Amino acid sequence: MSTIWRLRIDGPLAPLSAANARLGEHDDQPALGWSLFEDEGDASRGYLELLFADRVREDEWVAALGLEGDAFTVHYAPLPDEDWIAMSLKGLPAVAAGRFVVYGEHEKDKLKPGQIGLWIEAGPAFGTGHHGTTKGCLQALDRLYEAGLAPRRILDLGTGSGLLAIAAAKLWPAADILATDIDPESVEETAVNAARNDTAFEAVTADGFEHAVFEGRSFDLVLANILAGPLIELAPEIASVLEPGGTVVLSGLLEEQADGVTAAYVAQGMALQRSELVDGWGVLVLAS
Repeated sequence: MSTIWRLRIDGPLAPLSAANARLGEHDDQPALGWSLFEDEGDASRGYLELLFADRVREDEWVAALGLEGDAFTVHYAPLPDEDWIAMSLKGLPAVAAGRFVVYGEHEKDKLKPGQIGLWIEAGPAFGTGHHGTTKGCLQALDRLYEAGLAPRRILDLGTGSGLLAIAAAKLWPAADILATDIDPESVEETAVNAARNDTAFEAVTADGFEHAVFEGRSFDLVLANILAGPLIELAPEIASVLEPGGTVVLSGLLEEQADGVTAAYVAQGMALQRSELVDGWGVLVLAS
């Protein structure tokens, strides 16, 4: 097979997370894929790994990602001649978030009693649990369940891999769940992952709320792990489909964006219940 080139950048986790998010904002990336990992012994550090089908100028990539300087260590070399996809999956560790454990097939035998397994293989859609936004949302869901929340109608807006919708289905199997995403490929992957995890819910390709599926529909729990800009822009529409007393879980925002996103939802009559940082990313829980 052709040579695969790997660029690995080690350093402080917060700027690495920001660079990882910027990569995800563009559909025209020449990289085959990329992953962000947290150091096992130091939660404030980690590494960003990118894979390329052709040799690139690593210095240009490091500069474009804003990861230059003495704080970062760069490694760039061809991978050994082997199945790099299998190798990548094998190295993807399970992630614990509250009672949830997000795992690949290679980790399925490591689940412990009392844990809720979420089987997600690495793929084109966002959401393997390794990103701080996804982990934070899972932790928020776990806390809401512990607090006695029992939603009947749930929306996962911008579902990606379907992970949050699957987690909600595990906690509240009687709930009516709708998962939407602007990307048809993500919706297809969501359906595959839902079946893989023995859950069933409606998954639809939709740009925001521009879809007939929302007509006459309201929700008492809305999950939106997207980006700060869309979260602010969609605040009025999310508020319009949220039932009185409903709960919203938001992420995809950096620490410095949390106040702006919070203000947008407070302006819609919601109250902030909890705000926290997970690996440098904000997670907000608000209630109407």
